[in-house]
Amino acid sequence: MSTHSSATGSLVVHSARIVDRGEITEDGWVRIENGAVTARGTGADWSPADEVVDAAADAGPGALLTPGFIDIHGHGGAGASFDDGVEAIRTGRGLHRAHGTTRAVVSLVTASIDALARNVAAIADLTETDADILGSHLEGPFLDPGHHGAHEPALLRHPVAADVARLLDAGRGTVRQVTIAPELPGGLDAIRQIVAAGSAAAVGHTDADAAMAVAAFEAGASILTHAFNAMPGIHHRAPGPVLAAAADHRVVLEAIADNVHLDPHVIKLVFDSAPGRVALITDAMAAAGSADGHYDLGAVSVTVENGVARTEDTGSIAGSTLTQDVALRRTVAAGVDVAEAVRALTETPARAIGRSTELGGLRVGMLGDAVLLDAELRVARVWSGPRLHA
Repeated sequence: MSTHSSATGSLVVHSARIVDRGEITEDGWVRIENGAVTARGTGADWSPADEVVDAAADAGPGALLTPGFIDIHGHGGAGASFDDGVEAIRTGRGLHRAHGTTRAVVSLVTASIDALARNVAAIADLTETDADILGSHLEGPFLDPGHHGAHEPALLRHPVAADVARLLDAGRGTVRQVTIAPELPGGLDAIRQIVAAGSAAAVGHTDADAAMAVAAFEAGASILTHAFNAMPGIHHRAPGPVLAAAADHRVVLEAIADNVHLDPHVIKLVFDSAPGRVALITDAMAAAGSADGHYDLGAVSVTVENGVARTEDTGSIAGSTLTQDVALRRTVAAGVDVAEAVRALTETPARAIGRSTELGGLRVGMLGDAVLLDAELRVARVWSGPRLHA
C-alpha cells in the first residue's frame, strides 16, 4: 500500500470500477491534474499522463476506485491522541491516511474551555499548512453527565453563550461541528449560535427524547453524533433521537461500524432507515493501529483489550480502534450495498460539514483525493489532493 500526493503533475487511473455518488461505473478511468479531477470516462479513450496506473494490474481484477475517505469524527491513532497537539495529530493522521482517509476533522474530547480554545486555535493553524486537516470537532464539554461516555464528568458544563462564542472564535471559522446535548439549559440557543457561526451542530451524549431531538433539528442541528451510542435507544413507546434523526432529511447520522458500538444488524438498520444520510466515522482513539494496553483519552484513563477500548472507571466504550477501510468492509459484510457504503465514507460526510463541492466525489473540478481498493476492499493506493481554500 502506498500514499501519494496528486497535487502536482498528471495522473490517470484506468481499468477500475469507479464507485461514486452511489453508483458503480465499470471499466472507468479518472484523470487528475495538479490535484484536481479534470476528466473521467470509460474504456481506453484516456490520454497519456505523467503517471498511469492500471487499476486491474495494480490491485487485481475487480479493483475499485473511490473518492478519498473523509472522517468527520476521530480522536487519534498510531498511539497518538489528537488532544496532545500538532505532532500527535500528524502521527495519528499518518495511520488513517494509509487506510484511505485522505481528509479528517480532528475531534477533541471534553477539557477546560481554556485548553479547548488553545487546541482549536492550533488546529485552525494546521488547516493552513496540512492539506488533510479539515478543522476541528468539539465533542464536549456541553454534554449530558448521564451519558458522558469517555468524557470526564467533572469538566462538563452547560453551554453558556460566552463559552460557545470563545471556542468558535478560537477556530477562526474552522470548527466544523460541535456535539451538544440539546436538553441542557441554553442548549437550543447554543445550537442556533453554532449554526449561525457556520458550524454544524450535532446532537449527542444526550438524554433527549424524540421531541427534544426534533426541537434541536428545528433549531438547526444537522448531525446525530454516533447514532445509538451515548443516547436513549429505540423503544416502541419512546422512539428517541435516532428515529427522530432518521425521519428528518436534513440530518446526517454518524455510525461506528466496528461491530462493537453497533451490531451488524443495526448497521444495516441505520442505512435502511436513512438512505444517503449515513456518515461512517471511526471515533478512533490513540490505540487505532497500535497495541492493546493503557491509554489516556483527554482526562480519562482507558484500557484496550482485544481491540476494544473501555474507560477504566466505568467500563464505558471509549472510542474505537477502527480505520475507515475496516468500517467499509464491516458495513458491506452487514449487507449494505458497496456503493452506499462508499457514499457514507465520502459524499455524505463531505456534505455534513459543508464541503461537498470540493470533496467526496470523483467528478470534474473536485479535488484529486482517491483510493484504490482490491476486490476484497483492502487499500492498495491512496492519492491526496491540495489544501482546501476557505
